[in-house]
Amino acid sequence: MDPKLTEASQLLERSKAACTREDFNTSTNLLSQLKVLLTGFRSLPPLFEDTSNAVEELTIARDVFEHAVLLSVKIGDQEAFERDFFQLKPYYTDASSCLAQSPQEYMILGLNLLRLLVQNRIAEFHTELELLSPTALENACIKHAVELEQSFMEGAYNRVLSAKQNVPYKTYDYFMDLLAKTVRDEIAGCSEKAYDYLSISDACQMLLFPSENELLEYIKEEHPEWEIKNGSVVFQKAKESAPCKEIPSLQLINQTLSYARELERIV
Repeated sequence: MDPKLTEASQLLERSKAACTREDFNTSTNLLSQLKVLLTGFRSLPPLFEDTSNAVEELTIARDVFEHAVLLSVKIGDQEAFERDFFQLKPYYTDASSCLAQSPQEYMILGLNLLRLLVQNRIAEFHTELELLSPTALENACIKHAVELEQSFMEGAYNRVLSAKQNVPYKTYDYFMDLLAKTVRDEIAGCSEKAYDYLSISDACQMLLFPSENELLEYIKEEHPEWEIKNGSVVFQKAKESAPCKEIPSLQLINQTLSYARELERIV
């Protein structure tokens, strides 16, 4: 085997081992070295030169970027996920004719769809779906993301939260937790505008918390302006603290009458 390929393979194994033992700094540093080493492989995108070791180089590079994507999930770095996914994507599309399909391809494609959903990038979500093959659309990882998006758009938030119990891979938990927070923040914002107060049990049901302790922890971290009083969650303080904008009614009336006079002159 080519010495550079051997070195890349060894660095990748060391980076994966460090990630497994949760030594993420070491894993990230080794990954940076790997990416520099890959720049010497001329068979990789965008050149795609037909070298004697092209298949081996493409395979190791794909493995490197798959590892990078999964590492970014473990350390909770969405920007790194996006960068590494875009570097990985050509290996799933442009290089697919000369490489065997990766066993992690659908899992990572599903993760990317979930990321777009969490970031509320719905147009890009559907663009990515359009690029997938019919076979990919039948995969459990892709179906999971599609069903989540449908539930989210329908406002079926209980289905969104319960979907965490049926994730295809444990790796999905990171984005599912972010999505759950997005859903609860949306419900919380509507609740404090619609109600002056709710009983703790009703608030648990409304915000889809299985226990009172989880609700109280959420309020402490996310909504310290809410009050817990006599077994109820009181939103009134939050409403009072929110600035009220005065509607300039006289100004609007004068503008409307002015527009009406101008229309009469035109007619």
